[in-house]
Amino acid sequence: MTKEILKEKACAAIDAYADKIKAICASINDEPELGFKEVKTAAKVAEFMRDLGLEPQTGLAINGVKGRAKGGKPGPTAAVLGELDAVGCPTSPKADPATGAAHACGHNLQISTMLAAACGIVKSGVLPELAGDVVFFGVPAEEYIEIAYRKKLVESGKLHFMSGKGELIYEGAFDDIDMAMQMHADKNMPKPTVSVGESSNGFVGKTVRYIGKTAHAADAPHEGVNALNAACLGLMGINALRETFREQDVVRVHPIITKGGDFVNSVPDDVRLELYVRAKTMDAIDSTHTRVDAALKAGGDAVGAQTVIETLPGMFPLSCNKRMNELFAANAKIAYPDVEIKDAGHFSASTDMGDVSHLMPVIHPFIGGTDGLLHTPDFHMVDFNAAVLLPAKAFAMMLIDLLYDDAKEAKAILADFKPILTKEEYIAKLESYFNK
Repeated sequence: MTKEILKEKACAAIDAYADKIKAICASINDEPELGFKEVKTAAKVAEFMRDLGLEPQTGLAINGVKGRAKGGKPGPTAAVLGELDAVGCPTSPKADPATGAAHACGHNLQISTMLAAACGIVKSGVLPELAGDVVFFGVPAEEYIEIAYRKKLVESGKLHFMSGKGELIYEGAFDDIDMAMQMHADKNMPKPTVSVGESSNGFVGKTVRYIGKTAHAADAPHEGVNALNAACLGLMGINALRETFREQDVVRVHPIITKGGDFVNSVPDDVRLELYVRAKTMDAIDSTHTRVDAALKAGGDAVGAQTVIETLPGMFPLSCNKRMNELFAANAKIAYPDVEIKDAGHFSASTDMGDVSHLMPVIHPFIGGTDGLLHTPDFHMVDFNAAVLLPAKAFAMMLIDLLYDDAKEAKAILADFKPILTKEEYIAKLESYFNK
C-alpha cells in the first residue's frame, strides 16, 4: 500500500474510535490526580490499551503505562507520550475538592491524543507495512509540585528522581525507544492551531528553611530571632538580583512561602519556602541558582537566623527536532487543511520532555481548541476535534512517515541527531543537583 493510503486508514480508524476517545477524555478530566498518585488514570489508560489488543506494562515510575505495537519488520522505535497527572488548581470548576487537583494544563487532552493515535496505528492495519515499533506511553508526574511528598518518596527508595520522565529514564523505560513526541494544549487558542515550539526553560527546585528563635511578639521581641523577617530579606535579595539576569537566558525565579509562622503573637522561628530557578540553558541555571542561594542566605545572616537551603534536581531545557517538527506540521495540514501553523519559538515554562530531548529526537507542539490560561480555573477545551483528534491524526500519519519504506525517514533523523548527553551523563548531572 502507498503511504497515502496508510494515512487515510489511520485517520479513519481514529474517527471510528472518536466517541470512545471523547469518553475517556471526559472521564480523566472528571477524576484528576496529582503526580505519582495517578492510580485511577493509569488504570483507565491500561484498560483502553488492552481493549486495543496491546499488552501494557504498568507500574513504571510508580504509575506509568507503556504499550508497544510491533511493526511488520525490525526498525527504530518511535513513542507517543501523554501525561497522566493533573496540576493543583483548587478554584477550577473541575477540581477534586479533596486534593485541589484539576486538568487545568490539559494533560487529559494529551492522554486522549496518545490513545487516539494508538487507535489509528493499531486498528487501521498499517503496522505490517512499517519497519519498527510504536510505543504508546502514559507517563506520570510532569507537574513538579508537592515537593515534600516527592522527597519522602525519594527518601523511602520508591523514587530516585522527582519528575516522571526523569525517573523513567533512570529506570530504563526509555532505553528501548529511539525518538519521542507529545503535544501540549495551548492557551487562549480556541481555533484549530498548531504552534511549533523549538525550546523551553529548564529549572532546579529548592526548599528553604529559616530557623530563628521564638519569643513573645509584643512583650519580648528582642529575645527572639524572626525567621519571617529573614525570609522577607532573602526574597528582597532575589529581587535585587533580577536586573542582572540577561534577557537571552530567560531566567525566571518564583518563590512561595509554604510556612510563615505558627501564631501571630509569637516571633516566627520556623519559616519555609519553595522556589524554582528556571533558565533557557543549564549553564544559565547553574550560574543563577548559586547567586540565589547567596541572596537567601544573606536574609538569614542579616537577622541571625540559620538558613537551610536544599537544591533538588528539576527538569532540563527542551530542544525540539527540526525535521520532526516539519513532519508534524505537514501532517496537521493533511488532517485539517484550515489549521493555522504558528512558530512558538521558546517557551519560558518547563517540561520534563526536555530531559528526554537530551537523549533522543523529540517534539512538543502546542495545540489549539482550548481557551483560558494554563494552570488557571478558566482553562478549558472548546473544540474536541481541534484539541485531540487533529494532533492524534498528525501523530499517526507522522509515525507512518517515519517508519514507512524501511523507516527511511526515521533512520535519517537518527543519523543526524547528536545526543546532548548520554544516559549516564544525564543521570550524573541530575544527581549533582541533590545538595543541602
